[in-house]
Amino acid sequence: MKAILRLCVALSAMTIALSATAKVDVGETAPAFTLPGADGADHSLSQYAGKWVVLEWVNYGCPFVKKFYDKSDKMAELQKEWTGKDVVWLSICSSAPGNQGYYDAAEVQKTNDQKGWAGSAYLVDASGKVGKEYGATNTPQMYVINPEGKIVYMGAIDSKKSANPDDIKSADNYVDLALSAAMEGKEITTPKSKPYGCGVKY
Repeated sequence: MKAILRLCVALSAMTIALSATAKVDVGETAPAFTLPGADGADHSLSQYAGKWVVLEWVNYGCPFVKKFYDKSDKMAELQKEWTGKDVVWLSICSSAPGNQGYYDAAEVQKTNDQKGWAGSAYLVDASGKVGKEYGATNTPQMYVINPEGKIVYMGAIDSKKSANPDDIKSADNYVDLALSAAMEGKEITTPKSKPYGCGVKY
């Protein structure tokens, strides 16, 4: 009986580990989804077919996210720059209700204004279904999807794995580099990297 219990515990741990492993990869079609937005509308990935799309996993309570919002304006700068070039920027919060980073609709709108958020839509993935389909493990974690619906970049936002905003200037911003290269028809030098930051609060 003890052996069976140990096996069950081990299998359970494996299941949890697998749920945090990426289910997608560069070159594959991005999983379809529909999520409610802070603007009160539902947003489907399919409605942005034919456009470049950035997915940003976010949790405003995470120090690594604060690095790009509260301690600098870097995320807002990126959002403004690329949405200005017709890129769709979707921020997704997969925090479960009651966990760090989760806000109801009214709170999200107010908090987005406070953070200077400038994306296309802020989406609430309260069940964590979409985050798990994409294998999102950290905040911030980024994906770039091309107009054909394929993932061309996935991983960390940049090359400096710290919560220090002073490191932003000397870091390679993988999202910026990926979009710049891909939209010019060039090869993306770093199409995949290991994400860093806080764990997603599923």
